[in-house]
This record gives sequence, C-alpha cells and structure tokens, in this order.
Amino acid sequence: MAGKRFHLSAKISSDSPRAIRPSLDQFIGATGEIREQEDGFAVEAELTGESARDLNRALLSSLRRAEKRTRLRAEWTSGGLTERFFDYVPKGTRTDAPLRRVTGPK
Repeated sequence: MAGKRFHLSAKISSDSPRAIRPSLDQFIGATGEIREQEDGFAVEAELTGESARDLNRALLSSLRRAEKRTRLRAEWTSGGLTERFFDYVPKGTRTDAPLRRVTGPK
C-alpha cells in the first residue's frame, strides 16, 4: 500500500531549537515550510504515510532523539478528516465538512 497524503500543521517547541532543526529539516524535507518562532518552529507540510498516528510518532521520535524536551502540537489532515495530537497523545478528530449555504426566510 502506498499510504495516504497528509497535510501537517504543527507547532514545535523545544529547550534547544537549534538541536532539533537538522532532524526537522530531514523529516520535512522539501515538502513543506518551516518558520522559526521564539521557542521553536511552525511547520506546514505535505507527507505520505499509513496513518496520522504513525507519522506523528515518527516525527516526534526523530525530534526527541536530538532534544528530549521537545513538544509537538500537530494537526494531520487527510480525506476531510483532521486528527489532533499533543506529543504522542491523540486529542481528537474532526471532519472538514463543506460549508453549507444559509438561505434567508422565504
């Protein structure tokens, strides 16, 4: 199986942002944008994997090999479903339902 395409929107904070930058660059590669912030990074990327949970675990494990005190708040979206995570813990899902047109009184 080739895997699904996921859009990642994440905030990554760390006690040592400089230490995690190479791991982040390697994981994200050219598929996204990494913006520096005061205590870490904001990331937007497109990645392929079996599940949001697997991708989230792989990303955080990679970052924590470089710096143990790294925190990840991530949203992974694929096929109209968004899964949220704080570190390794799932925090919920939501469907991205199309906007409904509201009509006025008849």
